[in-house]
Amino acid sequence: MSKLLWKSILAGPAALGATLLVAGAAFAAQPPVKTANPGVSQTMQEVNSLTQADNTIAQVTSVSQLSDVQPTDWAFQALQSLVERYGCIAGYPNGTFRGNRAMTRYEFAAGLNACLDKMNELIQAGDNQVRQEDLAAIQKLEDEFGPELAALRGRVDSLEARTAKLEAQQFSTTTKLTAEVIFGLADASSINGNNNQAVFQSRVRLLFNTSFTGKDLLETRLTYNNAPLFGINAPGTGSVTGEGRLTYQGGTGPVSVDWLAYFLPIGKKAQLYVAAVGGLHSDYLITTANPYNEGYGGGSGALSYFAQDNSIYDIGGGTGAAFSYNFTPVVGFNIGYLAGDDVSSAAVPSNTPGIPGVTSHGNGLFNGGYAGLAQLSFQPFKGNLKIALTYVNAYAAPGSSIFNYGGSGGTGVVGTTLANFPGSGVIGASTGTQTNSYALSASYQFTPHFVVSAWGDYTNARIAHPAALGLVNGTGDIWAYALSLAFPDAFVKGNLAGFIVGAEPYLANSKSIIAGSGNKVPIHIEGYYKFQVNDFISVTPGIIYLVHPDQTSGPGAVIGTIRTTFTF
Repeated sequence: MSKLLWKSILAGPAALGATLLVAGAAFAAQPPVKTANPGVSQTMQEVNSLTQADNTIAQVTSVSQLSDVQPTDWAFQALQSLVERYGCIAGYPNGTFRGNRAMTRYEFAAGLNACLDKMNELIQAGDNQVRQEDLAAIQKLEDEFGPELAALRGRVDSLEARTAKLEAQQFSTTTKLTAEVIFGLADASSINGNNNQAVFQSRVRLLFNTSFTGKDLLETRLTYNNAPLFGINAPGTGSVTGEGRLTYQGGTGPVSVDWLAYFLPIGKKAQLYVAAVGGLHSDYLITTANPYNEGYGGGSGALSYFAQDNSIYDIGGGTGAAFSYNFTPVVGFNIGYLAGDDVSSAAVPSNTPGIPGVTSHGNGLFNGGYAGLAQLSFQPFKGNLKIALTYVNAYAAPGSSIFNYGGSGGTGVVGTTLANFPGSGVIGASTGTQTNSYALSASYQFTPHFVVSAWGDYTNARIAHPAALGLVNGTGDIWAYALSLAFPDAFVKGNLAGFIVGAEPYLANSKSIIAGSGNKVPIHIEGYYKFQVNDFISVTPGIIYLVHPDQTSGPGAVIGTIRTTFTF
């Protein structure tokens, strides 16, 4: 069917109805829509069955029906005259009717039907511009193309009925429901004999994607989690840190709204991001420069939080706003401010009195935990090279970790105890920590099947009790870095293999004065292979090996998992 004919859809309801008639046969030939929703699937099957059955109506009965309507034919010239006089097909270039192009009988019938509807509207409105000779011409055309008109009108009636049924059964005209369900079979062996039993864990996320203009997006996510962390990292205690934390792990609890955010485009180059709950820096960034391994805490990328992107993006999160701007297709800029969903929640309008000898803290957007980010990104060579320069100024409120990923109070999502609570949590004090962090992230896609990514970040943290760590001043140096390889379509199209090695965030200048703490570099080694079973199911086995977990000198820890992800 000609692309120009589709333009006639814009002419109005009459032209739309006529064009739908022509589209019926093509629509029937399409395969059923893939969906995990049984109700939608059943309805689409009914529509396909109907249109396939209607093909029998459209079958030709004579050789003459296979011929085109030529511009020299009387019918073509008669309809062209009607179109020019009454404007019943306004979607063609310059208001003309096909020029010198021949038409199929069904295309001709669609145009004829549009003119019939237009003339009926004029007559019903009492308009006397409809001429008698035109009525005679349209009657003659209707007799000539009666079989095509009958077949196409019948198909439109059937499609309209089925469309009404679909609209009545749809979830919402503005909202689309998507979901991710993760089943994780995992086991871990730890240092000093703190071994865990094999566990079967799960997490369910329901995401409501709502658009009011077709360009904006309101994200509302409900989450149920039954995946507590392994107690493997702290020597001899069985307590946990963020090291080796799987992306679906986060404790247990009832269903809750863990993400509520709004994306609003501003022109063609800018975007505003507003988060009410659970906002993350990675939500609004133009790039994190770690394609394929990046999974945004979901079940599609790397196994662990550490492997999915630069650890600087795990500093802070919660409630706030951000702005993104693309100067050119290559150069972009992000700036954002997020206040923590932690013990000094942005939603609590109060001020907590200071504790003697401990830094005072409060609540609200500007008097509690926060993280302000600025990033400049470059994506030259058609986006194959990605570079990001990032700065974060943050304050981790008392009781909250530095790398809290949006409000984790008890432990960070990555890094050692000293890196998350330098000079405070490790000695039982309840003090906040001011930080300034700097990072460089880069990736290059050498081929469609091979991507190399690397990143590093440095955090300068104010230490509340430097003497307890053997420091001569009140600051600590926290480092993290990684190299990752990704192999899209490894062995089979749609599958993904990944390998990551690096150092999780650690306090580099600790002197091991605190019992149970050390000054070793904690190495993280991870490998995984994702089998994409179909469009909705993937299975990802993998292993993580931690060397010197929690900066200790003892033996390492091993985490093995098989992650199964269902999406619809």
